[in-house]
Amino acid sequence: MAYKIPMLPFDTDLETKAVLKKVATARSALAELKGAATSIPNETILINTLSLQEAKDSSAIENIITTHDELYQSDAIAKKFKSIAAKEVQSYAMALRNGFETVKKQGFISNNHILQIQSVIEDNGAGFRRLPGTALKNDLTGEIVYTPPQSYDEIVALMSNLETFINDDALTDLDPLIKMAIIHHQFESIHPFYDGNGRTGRIINILYLVKERLLHIPILYLSRYINQNKGKYYTLLQKVRSENAWEEWTLFILDGIEQTSLQTIQLIQGIKDLMLKHKRKMRSELPNIYGQDLLNNIFKHPYTKIDFVMTDLGVSRITATRYLDELSHIGMLNKQKFGKDNYYINTDLYNLLGNANKKS
Repeated sequence: MAYKIPMLPFDTDLETKAVLKKVATARSALAELKGAATSIPNETILINTLSLQEAKDSSAIENIITTHDELYQSDAIAKKFKSIAAKEVQSYAMALRNGFETVKKQGFISNNHILQIQSVIEDNGAGFRRLPGTALKNDLTGEIVYTPPQSYDEIVALMSNLETFINDDALTDLDPLIKMAIIHHQFESIHPFYDGNGRTGRIINILYLVKERLLHIPILYLSRYINQNKGKYYTLLQKVRSENAWEEWTLFILDGIEQTSLQTIQLIQGIKDLMLKHKRKMRSELPNIYGQDLLNNIFKHPYTKIDFVMTDLGVSRITATRYLDELSHIGMLNKQKFGKDNYYINTDLYNLLGNANKKS
């Protein structure tokens, strides 16, 4: 029987004993993450580094695979990319950061915001699906596993209902984390776009937590958990449609929030420790160029370059080059030439981020 997408809020009791118990531990881990994020004084360091990690893993779920090297050698501002996959990942990170700035200013998530996010990810303005024929298939067998709404009017009506559910707190007294699980499933079931639904949906997850003030910056590293449990993720998405398995789905999402919060706390602590180590080394060995802005730069960009330092510090090319060369001379950065560009690699940070990506 075809799945009939419910209008929200629906009547199913999601606050079971198991779910409420898991909500408590997930909220605790999320609160700890929110606190840990404030220990890094410059929030753009975390937004830049972790949004790229999130983008890389979210894209990998869609089989868009790139390496850290390709990512860090790409320059989204100059629109120079090392591969098509790196461009797609950088576009995702830009969509996430743009969405965050919008939600931070406006305090809500509208369908216009969602359309903007998808248009940045896909680099087109196709908007909601207007033509029938979209079906989700099993990658291995080609079998159709789910057919989302085909009518443009139905898609618009369901997205309008979802927009209200996201923003109107008076509609339900469900815990925001349970609401997030519902929102994500609903969005993926509506499947409103021709392409980019999964990645857009995962950005909405993060922005919803920011909107609810459960995070103040978008750093929940949730796509890695989904990528590591990809089979279960897709199975449970479908199991809700076929068996109404909302409890199982909600527990899966809550477990992801808890696990990735704890992993991200460790990563933030690692970044903090490295910043302190580099700060001490720079102060003792290069007191003539030591400055917090320069330290921030080499942590915002694991592969920094002269142009980035010129922009961030407002210095000349000669000064920026001298700073980076001096840092490489004392072993804080590793100078490498790729094509026409010199990159200065913060190897300690690069390894920290790479190892975090490998951990389960």
